Amino acid sequence: MANLKINGKTITVDVEDDTPLLWAIRENVGLTGTKYGCGIAQCGACTVHIDGVAMRSCGVTVSEAAGKEITTIEGLAAGGVMHKVQLAWIASDVPQCGYCQSGMIMAVAALLKDNPKPTDDDINDAITNICRCGTFQQVREAIHAAANA
Repeated sequence: MANLKINGKTITVDVEDDTPLLWAIRENVGLTGTKYGCGIAQCGACTVHIDGVAMRSCGVTVSEAAGKEITTIEGLAAGGVMHKVQLAWIASDVPQCGYCQSGMIMAVAALLKDNPKPTDDDINDAITNICRCGTFQQVREAIHAAANA
């Protein structure tokens, strides 16, 4: 049993302490925007913010996340207003299949919080999420657009 603060709400989940946060978010809380991609914290489809830092939730246990502020893609928009990264994603027509996009958006939102005007090298270093459709040029375009918004 653990108390998780997800998108501003405290939610009690009945899971083992070593349960990956990803599964608690998806299966116990019912927020399915965070995706399972690889299970080894490599692809980034499961990226959420934990205390404002982009983290791959398949590699974080519930016990490690308990008591911390967790933000999922469902909580990124504030007061019904989409985040500037979400708006840039739409304007740049980034998604193809869309599977990796929630994790990609979460990673980019964290990057722009820490580095509001990233260079291409900064983007290469910080955004290591995998997009199997190969939308990396559109992602880069949307990152720059969001940074200039």
